[in-house]
Amino acid sequence: MAWGIGWGLLVVFVVGLFITYVVLQETRAQRHWRRLVAAGDMDAIRQILEAEVERWRTERMPKGVEAALWHGVQTVELVEVGAGFARVSCSAEGQYALVDGERREVSSALQEGMRLTVKLADMLLYDIPNLRLAQVHVDVYTTFREATGGASQRCILSTPVRRSEVEDLDWDNTPPEEIVARLGGRFQADAHGAPQPIEPLEVAAEQREPGG
Repeated sequence: MAWGIGWGLLVVFVVGLFITYVVLQETRAQRHWRRLVAAGDMDAIRQILEAEVERWRTERMPKGVEAALWHGVQTVELVEVGAGFARVSCSAEGQYALVDGERREVSSALQEGMRLTVKLADMLLYDIPNLRLAQVHVDVYTTFREATGGASQRCILSTPVRRSEVEDLDWDNTPPEEIVARLGGRFQADAHGAPQPIEPLEVAAEQREPGG
């Protein structure tokens, strides 16, 4: 009996040592990345962002997030990275549903793009471990059919998001359209509300810096 208890205690001790070792290694790794980011190491910053974007692409849809919105998140690609700045592009398409026996558009690509812009801004600013960006820029693209029958994607919404301008923002209860307008997002729609192709906003060099 005493022999069995002794082995049991030994197993518990070994497992405890292993868990402690794993925690210490993870803590060291986190400190290492934070030091690199604080030093402005661009390779480290890019690696952190690329790893997070890849995680979004492979992660199962989080509870409470709509499928169309999460699909948009999984289309994200890094366009540009700075010490305190990241620019991404993504895709949004109109959503359709059965209305009075017909399939009709219930949310335009522009409306979906605004929702996606808000979601990504929130994730990029607040959900990336070991990285605190001062500004992000989100460009939303959608599909346009050519007269020849081909298709291409063009930008329909370009939005700069500065952390200093959204620190007091109620992300959950403020309409996406209001948030995009507050941030100065660029877009264009026809008389029917259909999005039109635009040129993405330029980002000044000083705005790419942590204090920009």
